[in-house]
Formats: sequence, structure tokens, C-alpha cells
Amino acid sequence: MSKDKDKSEMPENPETAAADEAVPETEAQPAPESEPETNPLEEELKAEKDRYLRLAAEYDNFRKRSAKEREAIFSDVRADTIVKFLPVYDNLSRALQQETADEAYRKGVEMTMNQLRDILAKLGVTEIDAMGQKFDPALHNAVMHIDDEKYGESEIVLEFEKGFKLGDKVIRFSMVQVAN
Repeated sequence: MSKDKDKSEMPENPETAAADEAVPETEAQPAPESEPETNPLEEELKAEKDRYLRLAAEYDNFRKRSAKEREAIFSDVRADTIVKFLPVYDNLSRALQQETADEAYRKGVEMTMNQLRDILAKLGVTEIDAMGQKFDPALHNAVMHIDDEKYGESEIVLEFEKGFKLGDKVIRFSMVQVAN
């Protein structure tokens, strides 16, 4: 027998055979620690994308701010317009307080006043109640003061001019006389 034949006839050790099969032909090499090369075009694309996103966010903020400003301007113009009609309300109110012998005249003034109140209500304008209320500087403007034991502390005893609110915003303060 030859030596080559002896080697092939010899049974292999099962542990060594399994170990040989588990190890791939090329041994696992550690990953290179060097950073991948960055392409200048990719960097430029990333920078442009960042600029685009910032510009889009800036435009969105501008759009929202402009919408708020338009609403505020509309609200202010609406309030200013309503304030210009309030002297008409005051004059109609004074006319209703005066005694008159002509009932047709009085009825005409009442109808005009009711129509004006309806229009103001449709616009969201409400009257500020003052008589008998506690003085509130956010709603009332005290122009006179009296000391009287009949009334409570900071009670409104006389209203010279009616106050109005448009929604939650006071468009004209009530001019009042406050006791104590």
C-alpha cells in the first residue's frame, strides 16, 4: 500500500471535519473603519433640500400670520364702523326719554330704535348692563362719584351713556356715576 492510499482510507475525526466545514474559505475580516466617501453632489443636494424645507416653513408661518392680521384688521374696521353708529343710538334713546303729545312720532322713533337694536344684535353687538351693577373698570368709565348710604360699595347708580361690546371686546365703555 502506498502512503496516499493510507491517508484516504483513514477515517477523519468528526470534530475536525465539522470545524473545517464551519469555517468559510475566506475568513471573516473586520469591517474597514474608514468613513465612506461623501459625494459633493449629495452634500449640495442635502443643503438645497434643507434650504427648501426652511423656506417652506417660513412661507407657512407667513401665511398664518397674514391670515391673523387680516382677521384682526377686519374686526377692528367692523368695530370702528359700529362705533360711528352709536351716536345715532344715543340720540334715539334721548328722543324716547322725552315727553311728547304726538304718539305717531313716538311710535316712529321706537320703531327706528328697535330696528337699530336688531341690526346691532345681528352684528354681534351687545349692550353692557350697568345700572345696579358693581363698578368694573373693564366695562365702565366712572365720571362721577357720590356718597349715599342707600347704595352699596362701588354700586353704579346712574348711567349717562350706554356701553357696548362686540363679542368679548368692549367697543364703548359705559359712562356711569358710582356710589360710595
